[in-house]
Amino acid sequence: MSINPTKSFSRQLEINLREFGRAGNITPDESNSELSHTFRQLKRPLLNNILGRGATVVDNANLIMVTSSFAGEGKTFSAINLAISIAMERDKQVLLIDADVNKPSHHKIFGAESETGLTDLLTGRVDDVSEVIYKTNIPSLSLMFAGSRTLQATELFASKAMETFVDELSNRYEDRVIVFDTAPLLLPTEASVVAPHMGQ
Repeated sequence: MSINPTKSFSRQLEINLREFGRAGNITPDESNSELSHTFRQLKRPLLNNILGRGATVVDNANLIMVTSSFAGEGKTFSAINLAISIAMERDKQVLLIDADVNKPSHHKIFGAESETGLTDLLTGRVDDVSEVIYKTNIPSLSLMFAGSRTLQATELFASKAMETFVDELSNRYEDRVIVFDTAPLLLPTEASVVAPHMGQ
């Protein structure tokens, strides 16, 4: 696995912002809505931690995990809109990762044809991260989908490949915030394995 900072993104994704907004999500053109203001309040303490201005120093503060207790509680909606809200900052680049690999949904929500993503990178099916990152028409927002289905998601997230991946993401790009949308905590075991890698 390699992360090449000089290589341009090989994939582009044009999100239908009108339909995306009609589905109840934040868009750059609707930044004055009640939902936008809510996520502004949610993101500010997270960004303060990234900048070292929080109450305590947080390691890997630019790695943010969004989860829930059970399915159906709105974690994916929250992860997506948090990522978009952060992407609307003037000096932040955001990578949103669908890490709910047993129930992936981001590729459908954003209208992508391919599901290639995180698991393909961790298993070595894809050897360069730029091959599974989509640059979007929402400024400063990039996406990584869950990838090919696997029966060994917990083992992948506990692997050296995952450790290397998150370390590279956290340390190489100072202006990048990575938001992980993980599985719920109380049903599968993947979220509890991902959590130790995260800063917030």
